[in-house]
Amino acid sequence: MTAADVLVAETTVTETSVIETAVVETAVAGETVTDTTETVTPNAFAGLGVHPLVVKALEAFEYNTPTPVQAEAIPPALQGRDILATAETGTGKTAAFMLPALTRTVELPRLGVAAPRVLVLAPTRELAKQVTDAARKYAKFMKYNIVDVVGGMPYRDQLRLLSRAVDVMVATPGRLLDHVSRNRIDLSAVEVLILDEADRMLDMGFLDDVETIAKCCPESRQTLLFTATLDRRMAQLAGNLLRNPVRVAVESATTAVNVEQRLHHADDMDHKRRLLKHFADQPEVGKAIIFAATKRDADALAEELSDAGHAAAALHGDMDQFKRNRTLQRLRTGQVRLLVATDVAARGIDVRDITHVINFDLPRSAEDYVHRIGRTGRAGASGVAVSFAARADRDALFRIERYTGTRLDIHVVPGLEPQRPFQTGGGGGRPAGRSGRPGGGNGGGYGKKPWVRNAGGAEPAGNSGRPQGRPANRNEHARNEHGGHARRDSQGGKPAHRASKW
Repeated sequence: MTAADVLVAETTVTETSVIETAVVETAVAGETVTDTTETVTPNAFAGLGVHPLVVKALEAFEYNTPTPVQAEAIPPALQGRDILATAETGTGKTAAFMLPALTRTVELPRLGVAAPRVLVLAPTRELAKQVTDAARKYAKFMKYNIVDVVGGMPYRDQLRLLSRAVDVMVATPGRLLDHVSRNRIDLSAVEVLILDEADRMLDMGFLDDVETIAKCCPESRQTLLFTATLDRRMAQLAGNLLRNPVRVAVESATTAVNVEQRLHHADDMDHKRRLLKHFADQPEVGKAIIFAATKRDADALAEELSDAGHAAAALHGDMDQFKRNRTLQRLRTGQVRLLVATDVAARGIDVRDITHVINFDLPRSAEDYVHRIGRTGRAGASGVAVSFAARADRDALFRIERYTGTRLDIHVVPGLEPQRPFQTGGGGGRPAGRSGRPGGGNGGGYGKKPWVRNAGGAEPAGNSGRPQGRPANRNEHARNEHGGHARRDSQGGKPAHRASKW
């Protein structure tokens, strides 16, 4: 009998590998014999030089393709170079600094108690927890002890965590310095120092603390600095902390493409509150984050919404870590529908099903506006961002529209029409810089195995260019409550008087 050979090639693509399967079917005496051959393409992160144990963890979480910032930052970081990267939230920056940090320290011996090899500084407790959770995923198959040290957490619990050898520490600056000053944490063995959202740390008054912490680390350390914006202050900090850094700049969309942006003119504070009540009553508003200017305002608005029968709660820096975690968990599970938050507290919130963001008060900077509305329209879903603006907010509104390159569409709620509508424009004062920040005032050859050290290799030379004295601007910024210190309200003063409850 004549044999007929048929060759069928099919390619199956998965998130973890590309498998090419060739199936040869030969018809002999009415029987079919199948010969299967598989060719596996390596994980893309392995091609960047990431340690096999880390790659194994990435595959376990179906994480195969690097983002642009990861593809640019990981290879030079594995080579031991300092990195200065501008990347916004949502670009994959956590993996961009954590994967090379884990890879470079995996073969190093574990030291004494509370002497981390990798130190990550984050501006807020929420962001610190988010980074800690991500690091534990990436180190799933490594015997690493990864801890977070943040303000608002009981000292007894932190001392228990610090009683063991620590490999990776994620911390807010204030609480970390508190432990360092009491000799509870030893930073003399830090191999990799990472600053995440460094611009936010400067905005919150952590400049002195960050520089002090850097001085406690060895001069031979590697430093990775990630920031959303690069202004003069940030450039100065980078010049003090980094040695001949590799510059990584990732272009990203200024605003989320899935977010519809709306603007409502408001005559006064009472008009804003009536607008807020209207949106809170709408059935299409599922879960919403409402941004207020100050902690006191967040409490007041949350209380008023609760009194009106809505499942509402506040989130701000005066709450201890347990209460904040519980509030966020209630938001995730649907027990809380309306979350009233300040910018600082909302940093690092990752709740997928937020349908609306409402800017009760406009933010002080255009970057904060982008971060705010990025809380909705996630994972391919659509979202709505609603902003209330009074005549006094014209300059802030102008900066936001110029920074985003988008003119906000004006909407009107029937029965709540503004009596004093206005035109957007830049008023008095200095114009905003390219970063979108206000001009002034309070207006709104990488080695195949980079984790293996040269037995006789010398450590990198120290950075003689680092400052030797403490900066003179201790009083220029107030320390933030996340590190156990008091700070000003986000608008720099007492909150505006609010009218009576609805």
